Amino acid sequence: MITEAFQKLLDTYLASKHRKKVEIITKAFNFAKQAHKGVRRRSGEPYIMHPLAVAQIVCQEIGLGSTSICSALLHDVVEDTDYTVEDISNIFGPKIAQIVDGLTKISGGIFGDRASSQVENFKKLLLTMSEDIRVILIKMADRLHNMRTLGSMLPNKQYKIAGETLYIYAPLANRLGLNKIKSELEDLSFKYEHPETYNEIVEKLQATHLERRSVFEDFITPIKKKLDEKGFKYRIEDRIKTPYSIWNKMQTKHVSFEEIYDILAVRIIFTPLDMEEELNECFDIYVSMCKIYKSHPDRLRDWISHPKANGYQALHTTLMSNHGEWIEVQIRSERMHDVAEHGFAAHWKYKDGGGSEDEGELDKWLHTIKEILDDPQPDAMDFLDTIKLNLFASEIFVFTPKGEIKTMPQNSTALDFAFTIHTFLGSHCIGAKVNHKLVPLSHILQSGDQVEIITSKSQHVTEAWLNFATTAKAKSKITAILRKEQRLAQKTGDDKVAEFLKNADFEVSTINVEKLTKYHNLTTKEELYMAVGNKKIVLGEADLDMLREKPQNSNAWKRYLTFPFASGKTKKESKEVEKKKYDAKDIDRKKPLELTEDSIQESYIIAGCCKPIPGDHVLGFIDDDNHIIIHKRQCPVASRLKSSYGNRILAAQWNTHKKLHFLVNLHLEGIDGVGVLNSITEIISRQMNVNIHRLSFETNDGIFEGNIQLYVHDVEDVTTICRNLKKIEQIKSVIRTEK
Repeated sequence: MITEAFQKLLDTYLASKHRKKVEIITKAFNFAKQAHKGVRRRSGEPYIMHPLAVAQIVCQEIGLGSTSICSALLHDVVEDTDYTVEDISNIFGPKIAQIVDGLTKISGGIFGDRASSQVENFKKLLLTMSEDIRVILIKMADRLHNMRTLGSMLPNKQYKIAGETLYIYAPLANRLGLNKIKSELEDLSFKYEHPETYNEIVEKLQATHLERRSVFEDFITPIKKKLDEKGFKYRIEDRIKTPYSIWNKMQTKHVSFEEIYDILAVRIIFTPLDMEEELNECFDIYVSMCKIYKSHPDRLRDWISHPKANGYQALHTTLMSNHGEWIEVQIRSERMHDVAEHGFAAHWKYKDGGGSEDEGELDKWLHTIKEILDDPQPDAMDFLDTIKLNLFASEIFVFTPKGEIKTMPQNSTALDFAFTIHTFLGSHCIGAKVNHKLVPLSHILQSGDQVEIITSKSQHVTEAWLNFATTAKAKSKITAILRKEQRLAQKTGDDKVAEFLKNADFEVSTINVEKLTKYHNLTTKEELYMAVGNKKIVLGEADLDMLREKPQNSNAWKRYLTFPFASGKTKKESKEVEKKKYDAKDIDRKKPLELTEDSIQESYIIAGCCKPIPGDHVLGFIDDDNHIIIHKRQCPVASRLKSSYGNRILAAQWNTHKKLHFLVNLHLEGIDGVGVLNSITEIISRQMNVNIHRLSFETNDGIFEGNIQLYVHDVEDVTTICRNLKKIEQIKSVIRTEK
């Protein structure tokens, strides 16, 4: 098995365009095989199969050469065996040793036990990446293989690793142009987080395959005829949306699988007759197709003249087929296709012949990441969010007053642009002129805008700016300036509180400061100091009266608990229930938490952000107070927790037997008419025998929108109610919402 895998790696390498350094790859393989001798993975296979698989991905799917293949084979040697980086350097040279060292520094990190160490290691990953991009590319291959073999892990580990992959690695792969790897990482994460939904979508895709194939053949037949006449050298592929992207669209648009119409796309990949004419040939193919089919006027995307920041180039258009469906067509050359699939990082500085002009964008991006790292966020989640702002962004192109072009993320504002030019310009910005028209700081820029920033020395950064700053750089700079001002305000507040207590002959003690904090409904003394320092709170006689009274005995944390279900008795809704605390050591992580009627009422807290009910895919999270909170698996809050506090995630499953009632919200839209409301309440109350908690409807120009809060037992109840409501002729949409 090991010999076969190594032979496959060599065959793939020899078939590539790289210099044939087989000797050093064989040496690295033998060294790693010896170092990992006798060790097995959780799945039972010899450990060396993992480095071999990572090296195979690095060579075949990312297209890197011998240095990277050797580094991939050796990537776990320093961490898992007695060999050191110095040993690697002596045997394989300083370059391979540097990459292996970079991979060793970050390997424990993303799986670290403490959130802070996890984020520290993510910072290390980015820092190492800015030294040599190959470190992150090999780490991507390592993560991809871990995801492919995730089935042998326990469920809570699967959620943690899948959540972290979706939160950090997939967007990072996208930003580096590794489109194929990004798609597979997303799909594998989806498969482990929502196995039932994943299988459902895969089955539906298989069931509709022949129908799509027929549409594809009908659509491309006249195109092929036209392109053959013109003498183009090309191939046409059908591109099917991935299960993850289908599910994502179903979630964001609140539609069913059957209502997604852009599952099929067409890709035309051509070999230019002359490289000088590559761009012209793209547009020639586009013009040829527009003579056959009508194109959508708003959906032409020219990524050829303006490549994306990750190097992606293609011409996207949407054409109306003879079946009355819009079909997206992507036109790209073989070179563009290679960059789109493998990422242009693979063609970067260490390749023969030096760099290319495309590298500027990747350099800029790495420089931005370095800037963010120079001013690290104090809070782990803030740091990850800041980085993610950069990873996910699509680009627009805007011009300075002198005509220089700047690449900005989509939805960037005038304020973001100001911070992109210079921090001073951003922090003193009062407005901007876009295409010579005066606009506010919050104005969203469009591709092709020319922007001039207007400043004033008297302008100061305010917290409200964070609401319309969208780029990582602007947010991190604003936060840094605000933090500096907050520190000053806190210091002033601290002095004022101390002075106030001393003047009233009270001891300047933690107890008295805590009393003042609680009295003003604040949670920490820092918040109190800040409010006093900013003059939002002025301490006076009322505070002194409170301090003179006897202390009240109360459990402060109880105030923050909500009890989002009822068991028939309305009193129980408002009753505060003290939940059990847990010691993480006492929890059996091998078994999922059983969510029974008793355990929900006595032990677990149902998260207020996503309000899961029986039937939803859920997980448990141990919070700082050792309470277990139940979240939906796809809840945005849970996604952040999985990526930073993965060791506190627990698998969970429902076992409630329709005894408890849970409050859910339904949002309805439709055509207004006499008796609609009556029909709705008839179905819910009489036919379904369900209790309505709250009802609100409004109509506008013959269209109505309404929200209903009602008590149900589980997701099955919600599905039945939605299905029955949709039978009312005037109702066009019924969806469950969190609010």
